[in-house]
Amino acid sequence: MYDVIIIGGGPGGVAAGVYVARKQLKTLFITEHFQSQSAVSASIENWIGTLSITGWEFAGMLEKHLRAQEGIEIVTEVRATAVLGKDGHYVVKTTDNKEYETKTIIIAAGGRHRHLDIPGEEKFKGKGVVYCSTCDAPFFRGKSVAVVGGGNAGLEAVEDLLPYASAITLLVRSGVLKGDPVTQEKVLASEKVKVMYNVLPQAVLGETNVVGLTYKDAKTGEEKTLPLDGVFVEIGMVPNTEFVKDLLDLNPRGEIILDHRTKATSKPGIFATGDATDAPYKQNNISAGDGVVAALSVYDYLRR
Repeated sequence: MYDVIIIGGGPGGVAAGVYVARKQLKTLFITEHFQSQSAVSASIENWIGTLSITGWEFAGMLEKHLRAQEGIEIVTEVRATAVLGKDGHYVVKTTDNKEYETKTIIIAAGGRHRHLDIPGEEKFKGKGVVYCSTCDAPFFRGKSVAVVGGGNAGLEAVEDLLPYASAITLLVRSGVLKGDPVTQEKVLASEKVKVMYNVLPQAVLGETNVVGLTYKDAKTGEEKTLPLDGVFVEIGMVPNTEFVKDLLDLNPRGEIILDHRTKATSKPGIFATGDATDAPYKQNNISAGDGVVAALSVYDYLRR
């Protein structure tokens, strides 16, 4: 029987792990790997206290910090498949067909960006194909870029790019923008921004880096090529919450609903942090801070 099981190897899970170790709780840490969504970033420049670090270095730094803690059992290369209630505690099932019993759980399973699923997208991840405008907009200073997505995420990405990119083309699948009117007004007021409607991306082009995007006009069926230095994919996020969908209260987007004061979920003894939750801002620093709150909440819960 563990005091706590932590699920997820990103900044939220690692921060929680460091803090529960300091409280000397019997802990199991389950993660497929330590490469969070930031692993594709060529440089992370907003991790507080570090001027610049690559996504891979960032993941290595987190793993090293966690492994330096005493008393944590770490299981990698597996994922949680289900969490079940059992006689006042919980059972976590994993992809290697094992079961672990625990008094409490911290879920830091993260999320994944919706992908375009077109040729070239996977090849150019981190080489011009980007999923985090907050992280990577500064690297496109003076460049011509496209943002795919007509909702708030797409509009906010354009906002992030306005101080840097020389030209921004917003590609919208439908015939209308769906983001809030205030953000639309701000974005459309810039001479840098061009909006193209009824656009269906077909392929990302390039050799070593992105040089363009082919797309189809949804009305005419005609295919065209748009020369570009980067493609920002902003068509939404998918939280990694399938393994608790029958246990916890989720919002319509599949995010875990939290008490944001304590990071408690709808089930006693289960807490959560990061992109799997309904936290409004999906950022490494915020996830780590919330992981600390979750860890301290677990400690208080066990003491009570």
